[in-house]
Amino acid sequence: MPAVTVENPLVLPKVDTPDPTATRARRVRQVATAPQGYEGEGFPVRRAFAGIHTRHLDPFIMMDQMGEVEYAPGEPKGTPWHPHRGFETVTYLIDGKFVHKDSTGGGGFLGGGDTQWMTAGSGLLHIETPPEDLVVSGGLFHGLQLWVNLPGSDKMTAPRYQDISGEKVKLLTSPDGGAVLRLIAGELDGHQGPGITHTPITMVHATISPGARITLPWRSDFNALVYALNGDGTVGEENRPFGLGQAVLFGDGDSITVQAAERQESRSPNLDVIILGGRPIREPVAWYGPFVMNSHRELEQAFEDFRAGRLGQIPAEHS
Repeated sequence: MPAVTVENPLVLPKVDTPDPTATRARRVRQVATAPQGYEGEGFPVRRAFAGIHTRHLDPFIMMDQMGEVEYAPGEPKGTPWHPHRGFETVTYLIDGKFVHKDSTGGGGFLGGGDTQWMTAGSGLLHIETPPEDLVVSGGLFHGLQLWVNLPGSDKMTAPRYQDISGEKVKLLTSPDGGAVLRLIAGELDGHQGPGITHTPITMVHATISPGARITLPWRSDFNALVYALNGDGTVGEENRPFGLGQAVLFGDGDSITVQAAERQESRSPNLDVIILGGRPIREPVAWYGPFVMNSHRELEQAFEDFRAGRLGQIPAEHS
């Protein structure tokens, strides 16, 4: 880690540190440790936001950190065919390879640094698998999947894919060059990421060098979440400790601060974090399994449509 970076961050556009006299720093409301488990056919995950109440996550539903795991030959695993409706999945691959396919003929290949943004909308069937060469050879696998809710007016929109290759991600840095900021979607200090979203959000993968500190401007109408993919550091002006597998919920304000510890483990030379924020939708959420709707009746309809084959069929070559 990381898959997309530069040798000298100082060549990148800079994100200015907000004027502390003109902004209000967000204080840390909660630090939660992600429980570990298994998903699909058995790949290890951390449920990043499981310890944070859903009312503070809006417009996000959940996020899984997949790996980091070093597979032996024959061990790489994926998911079986499964349906989705009513939200968007964002799959960001840091290390390894992954293949996505769906019942509409969409999908594609993800390598290190790539993102696939799938708007499930009205519904489809979907599968995620490691490519055959990775199954044969084994190797490192690490990534995450984020679920972003859709407002009721967009839940039945036609499915859509965005394949965001690593070279399309907007690379930025802090004023002193102590961090590489990968802007995947949304806006940060006037810079725009490539991801197109139904719900206004900002998504950043930041690699922060030991001892370096970043203070980012953050929209006051967005919530603010930070999740540590690896490493150790502190968050907020109060320097609250956190590290690998922990999620941070911030309160209200205009800026957020993250600092990497001076000393890091040899296997994680930097602090890597995902920084997320979005404008809350503030609509009822009825979520069960692979469907995220506004009411229980809509959930029942989603299951009925799935059983009736109205969310699509598995392509013949995969049956």
